[in-house]
Amino acid sequence: MQETLQQPIHLDFSVNEQELKTVYNKQLAFFNTGTTRDLKFRIQTLKKLKSAIQQHEAAIEQALYNDLRKSSYEAFATEVGIIIKEIDFTIKHLENWARPQSVPTPLMFFPSTSKIYRDPLGVMLIIAPWNYPFQLVFGPLICAIAGGNTVFIKPSEEAPHTAMLVEKIIEEIFDQQYVYVVQGIGAQIIPLMTSSVRFDHIFFTGSTMVGQKIMEMAAKQLIPVTLELGGKSPTIVDASANIDYSAKKIVWSKLINAGQTCIAPDYLLVHSSVKEALLEKIKLNISSMFGKDVQQSEDYGRIINRKRFQKLISYLEGADIISGGKYDENDLFIEPTIVEHLSMDDAIMKEEIFGPILPVISFDDHAEVLRWIEKNPFPLALYLYADDQKIQQQYIQQVRFGGCSINNGLVHIANPHLPFGGVGPSGIGQYRGKSGFDNFTRPKSVMVSKSWFDLPLWYAPFKGKASIIKKIFKFT
Repeated sequence: MQETLQQPIHLDFSVNEQELKTVYNKQLAFFNTGTTRDLKFRIQTLKKLKSAIQQHEAAIEQALYNDLRKSSYEAFATEVGIIIKEIDFTIKHLENWARPQSVPTPLMFFPSTSKIYRDPLGVMLIIAPWNYPFQLVFGPLICAIAGGNTVFIKPSEEAPHTAMLVEKIIEEIFDQQYVYVVQGIGAQIIPLMTSSVRFDHIFFTGSTMVGQKIMEMAAKQLIPVTLELGGKSPTIVDASANIDYSAKKIVWSKLINAGQTCIAPDYLLVHSSVKEALLEKIKLNISSMFGKDVQQSEDYGRIINRKRFQKLISYLEGADIISGGKYDENDLFIEPTIVEHLSMDDAIMKEEIFGPILPVISFDDHAEVLRWIEKNPFPLALYLYADDQKIQQQYIQQVRFGGCSINNGLVHIANPHLPFGGVGPSGIGQYRGKSGFDNFTRPKSVMVSKSWFDLPLWYAPFKGKASIIKKIFKFT
C-alpha cells in the first residue's frame, strides 16, 4: 500500500455516566446468560474477529501510518500480523486450556475426585496505549474473549485514526452487550468509568505513573488489575558477543516504531574492549537500514505528538552526542541519536526514554553492570549479547526482569508460548497465549464426594477418635 498522510480527525467524546451504566448492565446481563462460556461460541467469535481484521488490513495500515508514520511492513509485522497469529494460536489451543484439570485427592477423603475449572471473570475493562494502538487493543481482547468475558475497550485518544478504526471494527462484529468501545480523554473518562461501575478486572498498558493511578482507582472497589508498564530495559554487550550481529539487532530493536516501544533497549552497556567497534557498526547499520538521510526513509517512524517530541529533545540539551542529534519539530522527526558520558543523576538515565535516543556506558567488569541495573526499578526486559554461556546464566539468575532475549531484541514478546509481563514497577500480571487465558479467567476448585460411603470418624462424639485421625493425617 502506498500511504498518504491524512488530516487529523476528531473522536466522539460524548459518552456520559448514564450511558456507561446502561451498557455495563447490558454486558452483565449478557454475561449472566452463560452465552460467553460456551467454547464453540468463543472460537466462532475469534474467527469472526480474524476475518474482520483481514478485511480491514489496508485501512489498519493507513491508520497506523497517519498516527505514527508506520510503514506497511512494520504495521503488519508488529501489529496486524502478530494479532492474526495470536488468534490462530488461541483457537488451536483453547479447548485444551479450558478443559477441567484433574488433580489428586488425599486418601482421607475417599471416595472423592478433585478438579480445577477455569471460570470467566465477568465484565472486563481494557485500556490501551498509543504506541501500538492496534496490537495492544486486540491482544488483550483475544485473551478476554477466549476466557469467556464481556469487554469495555478504551483506545488511546493520542492515536485517533486507529482508535476510530478500532471502534468501527468492533461495532461491525460485536453487539455492545458483548464488546463496547469508549472514546475519550483518558485522564477524564477512565476515572468516570471506574467510579460509575464495578468492572471485574482492569487490564492497562501504559506508563508506570498512570498505572499507579489506575491501581489506586481500582483499589477503591477491590478490582483486580493487570498492569503492563515499562521502565529502563538495559542492553548489555559482552566481550564474547558477535559484534557485527549484535549491532544489527540493537539498531533494529531500538528503532522499531522510532523507539516508542515499552520493551525497546533503553540504554546500552558495552564492554570497553568492544565499545568502539560496536558503535561504528551501529552507525553503519543505521545508515544501511534507513539511508544517509534518515528523515527521507519510508521505513522510519515519527514521534506521536509535540509533547513527547519536546520531552525527548530535552534529553539532548547539554548531552555529549556522538552520532545523530538532528530533529525537525514540524515533522515530529528525531534522528537516531547516540549519547555518552552520562551519570545516574541525568534525567535520561532516570526516566524511560521511549524514543530513538540511545545512551551508551562502557564497563570492564560485569559487577559494574549489575550495579547500574540495580539503580533503576526492575526492568520490563533485558537484552544480553554474549556467546559465553556462563555470562548468560549470570544475568538470568541474578537480575530480576520481566522477560529477556539473549543475542536478540524484542522477540521474546512474539512467542505465544512465553508469558509476557513485568516485575513490580514494570508491571503486574502476565498475558499472551495460555498465560493470557489464565489471566482472564480464575481457577475454580471443585471436589466431588460419593454419598454411598461416609466415614463416621468425622462426626462427634470424638472420644477415642483423636489417635485415629492423627494417624490418618500422618500416613495419607
